[in-house]
Amino acid sequence: MTRVTAPLLEMLWETDDPAEVVAARFGFSDAAAVGEWVAATVGDHWGLDVESVTRVVMSGHNALAWISAPSGSFLAKWSVLPPKFPRLAALTQLTAWLGERGLPVSAPVPSVDGRVQMQIDDGTSMSLQHQISGSLLDVSDREQVIAAGAALARLHRALARYPDTEDMGAFADPPKPLATRISGWLESDRSGLLTPSARETLIRLVDNSPTEPLSAQLVHGDFRAANILCAGHDIAAVLDFEEARFDFPIMELAQSAVMLGTRFRDWGPVSPHVHAWLLEGYASERPLTSTEADWWNLLVLWFSLVLVPPGEDPTGWGPAANDLLVRMAV
Repeated sequence: MTRVTAPLLEMLWETDDPAEVVAARFGFSDAAAVGEWVAATVGDHWGLDVESVTRVVMSGHNALAWISAPSGSFLAKWSVLPPKFPRLAALTQLTAWLGERGLPVSAPVPSVDGRVQMQIDDGTSMSLQHQISGSLLDVSDREQVIAAGAALARLHRALARYPDTEDMGAFADPPKPLATRISGWLESDRSGLLTPSARETLIRLVDNSPTEPLSAQLVHGDFRAANILCAGHDIAAVLDFEEARFDFPIMELAQSAVMLGTRFRDWGPVSPHVHAWLLEGYASERPLTSTEADWWNLLVLWFSLVLVPPGEDPTGWGPAANDLLVRMAV
């Protein structure tokens, strides 16, 4: 293995000093040490002759390393939280299964012994994947948003057929009914920003919401611009299944519509046009049931209200939610 130069250290969204984080959370003295460790680990377990480790991005107790080798460009992803290792292994197996079925995911690369998630030692679990070319979803591009909606629908159809659902069930609770969730939020301190008229409108809408049961299944859990790579108007990859859970597809669709434009440090609302584009693409592959269609507007409104911050609102979540509220109060 060629000795690699020190990679650039970055934080994904936190404002902590990355040099301090790599030592305090990951146990490395400096950037050079983490680069050498990544190169050696990937060489030992995946058989790659690493030429360079150019960048390491950290978030919480997870890290991503950008790697170059004669056989291509790769991403190594590892965690240093042992309690999460079983869930990580299950999620990596799920991603591999989706990739085998042609879904646009960043499928894991098997190690030399065939495993897709390696427990390197008692304190580290790592997976490897190919780097995928593309740019993050642009919510101003109608065709990209429609394509994203169609990709989410295909993903939902596949996830509903996943044969090892029980493996994921050990790490995810069954979802509460939608009306129960909204009513619980209304009764909590988190709804304190609502005006009396807004509260009355939301209560009325919940009281008139559908009573027919919905079917829960595995969903992605964090489908938004930060996790969607595009190549032109095509979806190159849906990334990061770490928030996968059991839920109702319409719940994820509405949440994704509201949060679609959010990235790592840019958390602002999108227009109702974007909501409609995402729904259009989704329905082209998986038409909503009548019950799902009846829930759509209420869920989009609720998620918009949930995201209104308690203090300063520099990106305008409050006005965006109020506009939706006015439309539905008529």
